[in-house]
Amino acid sequence: MLDINFIRQNSEEVKKGISAKKFDVNLVDDFLNLDIEWRELTKKINDLRAEQKKLGEARKVDEAKKIKEEIQILEDKLESVETQRKDILEQLPNLPMSDVPLGKDESENKVARKWGEPTKFDFKILDHVELGKRLGIIDVDNAAKVSGSRFGYFKGGAARLEFAIVQYVFDVLTDVKILKKIADSVKKGYNPKPFIPVVPPVMIKPEVFQRMARLKPEEEKYYFPKDDIYLIGSAEHTLGPLHMDEIISEEDLPIRYIGFSTSFRREAGSYGKDTRGVLRVHQFDKLEMETFTTPEDSLTEQNFIVAIQEYLVQSLDIPYQVVSICTGDMGGPDARQIDIECWMPGEGKYRETHTSDLMTDYQSRRLNTKIRRKDKNLEFAHMNDATAFAIGRILIAIIENYQQKDGSIVIPKILKKYLNFDKIKPFV
Repeated sequence: MLDINFIRQNSEEVKKGISAKKFDVNLVDDFLNLDIEWRELTKKINDLRAEQKKLGEARKVDEAKKIKEEIQILEDKLESVETQRKDILEQLPNLPMSDVPLGKDESENKVARKWGEPTKFDFKILDHVELGKRLGIIDVDNAAKVSGSRFGYFKGGAARLEFAIVQYVFDVLTDVKILKKIADSVKKGYNPKPFIPVVPPVMIKPEVFQRMARLKPEEEKYYFPKDDIYLIGSAEHTLGPLHMDEIISEEDLPIRYIGFSTSFRREAGSYGKDTRGVLRVHQFDKLEMETFTTPEDSLTEQNFIVAIQEYLVQSLDIPYQVVSICTGDMGGPDARQIDIECWMPGEGKYRETHTSDLMTDYQSRRLNTKIRRKDKNLEFAHMNDATAFAIGRILIAIIENYQQKDGSIVIPKILKKYLNFDKIKPFV
């Protein structure tokens, strides 16, 4: 959430920022009005407590009792005001950074750069659904019978390829030499500290989900009322709270995690979209980066993370474009969002495969994750999260870009060392 003092002192800037994100600017005035009332009530209560103390010391019991009753009435009112104020504060989104493109929706996102040329074929190309069916590696028909729409089986070569990708990502993100090269490309001498591999829980308490600012919209989440718990939509949801209510020493930063988990999404807001294949499904595996830095390093950290994403996609030799997400299309908690879209021959266009979200201190303020500076001062950490690979989507990109005339799929060179085959053929 936003800093209360910042809202008080920069209300017009806050209004401008949340308006760009298509949020109601009246929320700011509503908050400020409640904040004034909260401060007035707090002062009255404190003044009365001081007076009550004096009366107690003077043994004026009846007068002290009367003031105590008055304090109780005001405290009840203060509690109500505080609840309303907090509710509005949690609705306010993070403010977009100055370099974020202004725009109403995804049509106004800006392509920052492209890498590689769209793959060309001298034969009729197939999409991942047809290829997967012919090779027996993707089965959405039986998944629909067993689990319903938007599910799929990865079998044979696709299943093997998934875990080759996982191992490859873990190898890259724990290799200081590779990370140093990537970090230096962003900022000479930037810290190449490796990522810590994590297999996190896939369930999360509602109150923690709320503190991550990821609980809304509720219809997108899978919830178990009996247990009062949610399934996560990404590993970031349980990686982010790893340092909840903790103070991290500045000397320990940056802290970087690479998590592998199954993720679950209802996809309620995408009814009718991408119903074919495994691009948009209810259950998918994903490798997710989560990092904690000082405020002055957080933007460089995001650029470093995007450079890692580009390194990973380039190493697979898949054409892609880097996209700056505009104010009207970015997430509420994000201050800056960068996407990578890979070329999908089956559709003949680029599709989003990676996201990088810079949260600044928006999440850490809710999570109460702080840094103890070398001078002993405390401040909130800055947080970044980003996709390393969403398995289903990168499998689509590999399958479609590496398809051969005979219907087989060539394994990308960088992944061959993790497998005992060079091509995906019908798996026996």
